[in-house]
Amino acid sequence: MILDSLKSFERYITLHERFGKVYEFIKSHDLHSLEDGKHVIEEDNIWCTVSTSEAREDAPLEVHDSFIDIHIVLEGTEIMGFRDRSGCLGVGVSYDEASDTALMKESPEAYISYSGDNFVICFPQDSHAPLLGSGTVRKAVFKVRL
Repeated sequence: MILDSLKSFERYITLHERFGKVYEFIKSHDLHSLEDGKHVIEEDNIWCTVSTSEAREDAPLEVHDSFIDIHIVLEGTEIMGFRDRSGCLGVGVSYDEASDTALMKESPEAYISYSGDNFVICFPQDSHAPLLGSGTVRKAVFKVRL
């Protein structure tokens, strides 16, 4: 898991071969002006989904096997819970290949609160519970195929 300011995203483009395309998209688009919905950057490999949602008090930890998530808060404040995936038993947990998601039964061990053009990168080893807190959160989530 990485937490940083969107202004610093460029320093992370060497972590994955497709992060450069995410960076170019961020530089060439005003994320705040994008309409809610899916914005394809590279078919089946990289896209950005912009959504406006109400935060919630509780959410299950989720993990992904085929994609890295990059969450960017555009408006509001999001609390995200975390637990290292190796600390999750995963017994009786089903993986939905279509959504690349498995929901863990364990609870988060740590929480972060972020807002105002900050981002969180969640790798497959990062079990995460997004959209915790209260109020309305508008965010962009980039999905980047491994």
